[in-house]
Amino acid sequence: MDIYGEIASNRRKTILIILAFPLLLAALLYITLWIFYAFSYDPLAGETVSGQVHGLFLVILPVLSILSIGWMIISYFMGGNMMMSMADAKEIKRADAPEIYSLVENIAKVAGAPTPRVFIMNTSMLNAFATGRDPQHAAIALTTGIIGKLERPELEGVIAHEMGHIINRDIRTTMLISTGVGVLTLIGNILIRVRGGRGKSGRGTLILNIVGVVLLIYGAFLAPVIMYALSRQREYQADATSAYLTRNPLALASALEKISGRSELEAASKNAFLSAVCIANANGKGFSISSLFATHPPIEKRVAVLKGIRQN
Repeated sequence: MDIYGEIASNRRKTILIILAFPLLLAALLYITLWIFYAFSYDPLAGETVSGQVHGLFLVILPVLSILSIGWMIISYFMGGNMMMSMADAKEIKRADAPEIYSLVENIAKVAGAPTPRVFIMNTSMLNAFATGRDPQHAAIALTTGIIGKLERPELEGVIAHEMGHIINRDIRTTMLISTGVGVLTLIGNILIRVRGGRGKSGRGTLILNIVGVVLLIYGAFLAPVIMYALSRQREYQADATSAYLTRNPLALASALEKISGRSELEAASKNAFLSAVCIANANGKGFSISSLFATHPPIEKRVAVLKGIRQN
């Protein structure tokens, strides 16, 4: 497949994965409510099961959406700086590392984007990541290890990969989704602890508890599977974008081979989101036993895809 076909294919897959988040939650919530009302249906109440389910569903879903969106807005404006602080990355200027700064600047020009802020992490490990809600508020972080180990074309490929995340708005997408899932899980923890009396009050409490259980199941098991699938797909997309920007997919393939097995970051071992946005798995756990829970595709597969891209 050529570069343009690879990018288009990855974009279509990403859209489908993103759509799965709200659809899965809505379906899980609706089915659970239907089961609850079907088993507790009182024919003397004067309302059908479907009427009760529809009415409650149309109240719960908007409330959950509003709470999630509110927290996502906070994360939208503050997430980038928090990630750099978490990774103990220090910002540099052109005078501090002119060659590195120029590489980032040149790739940004090719991408038609503003030059992102440049950060350095003082570690021998080989990794990199990007942050920012849009190209105007973006930053790229590189480890001293990756700067010292890679040849210039390989480093260009890595920087172009991170620029791909920036111009594709990957960080914003991943950050907003993970924040939304996090707040839903928090709400679930609160709802399962609600206690009430008997009668209508007890029934209302039970419904809240059930909704809480649904949110916990969604946040602990189902949403992560979709989130990690999104993360893996965005890595393929950023790889393809790097190939497009540099016209040299083999350079990134070579860089990934050198990075493999040497990408662990201490901060990422405590934060799954930071690991997910790095160019290679940074949490020190290696590839998950189940590929469903892996934040990155195996480097071998990424290298194979890059080597198969036609440069035209």
